[in-house]
Amino acid sequence: MPESFFIVSKEYPELAIDEIITLAKMNDRYAKVKVISNLVLVQSVTPWEKIARRATFVKIAGQLIRKMSNVFFDEANYSLLFGAKSFMCKAINLSLKQVNVVEIERSMGSMVSTFCNAQVSLEDPDMVIYTIFTDDENFFGFSTRYEVPKRPEKLTKFHHELDWKLTRVMINLAKITDENTVCDPFCGTGSTLLEAQSMGIKAIGIDFDEKMCQITKDNLKVNRFTGEVHNKDFEYMDQLKFDGIVTDIPYGTASKVSEPPKKIMKKFVSKIPKKAKFAIMCKKGLDEGIKLRLTKKYEIYRHKSLTRMILIK
Repeated sequence: MPESFFIVSKEYPELAIDEIITLAKMNDRYAKVKVISNLVLVQSVTPWEKIARRATFVKIAGQLIRKMSNVFFDEANYSLLFGAKSFMCKAINLSLKQVNVVEIERSMGSMVSTFCNAQVSLEDPDMVIYTIFTDDENFFGFSTRYEVPKRPEKLTKFHHELDWKLTRVMINLAKITDENTVCDPFCGTGSTLLEAQSMGIKAIGIDFDEKMCQITKDNLKVNRFTGEVHNKDFEYMDQLKFDGIVTDIPYGTASKVSEPPKKIMKKFVSKIPKKAKFAIMCKKGLDEGIKLRLTKKYEIYRHKSLTRMILIK
């Protein structure tokens, strides 16, 4: 079975690793996953490109050729290069040992050149060949060009709006598929709708603030996205059909809210359909005393007076 590798950002390591695992299992429930530091290895029939396109925190991804005991490869490994016109070699050291990255990349490039007609290109190669060093094992793999989704634009932003990276990872952790519809009952400037539609997912937004609804509509329009936006209270979700919820519960004086955050949280949770998937972000403390069957809970530290929670089902 093919094996892929994903080197993820250390910005939110737990979120980043769990996102890859979730996406792998969404596409192939028999997928096997191994984690070494911030390297995630996935054995699955799902192409690595499919996971990489949706993932938020992937820095490097590709196909694993085989495990190796040293940096020398046999001739069979180079058959993959015969169709490439250009290539580059890259060594990545995730271990605690000292590795001469420059020398390894130079030696690899020289060896590869003897087996194929491809030319070295450091700008935009057809293929990148990787040697990955970890404390326990070393790996050899490659990646080819793949289309990275274009970032949605926003005409209007607010400093307290939901960060696009956290929005995107929440959609993935909630296991929202391409066939699903996601709802954000506190849509604000439309972060959830924009990220969902950039992934080909239908989205519905609700916000009791008319100004926010218009901003969301404008942000959708500039990206040529379509989507329902309702100027209603969050309880209007009772009137809508959707498969999952991804939202950030309003809190504090920076957000316009119709009721105290604690009261909103309690009422909101009571309205969530039993079968709905969800990823809910809220200020730490708002989740206390709330009865929810969760599959995972994350803490996102902002500063000494603010820690956010991400609640997943």
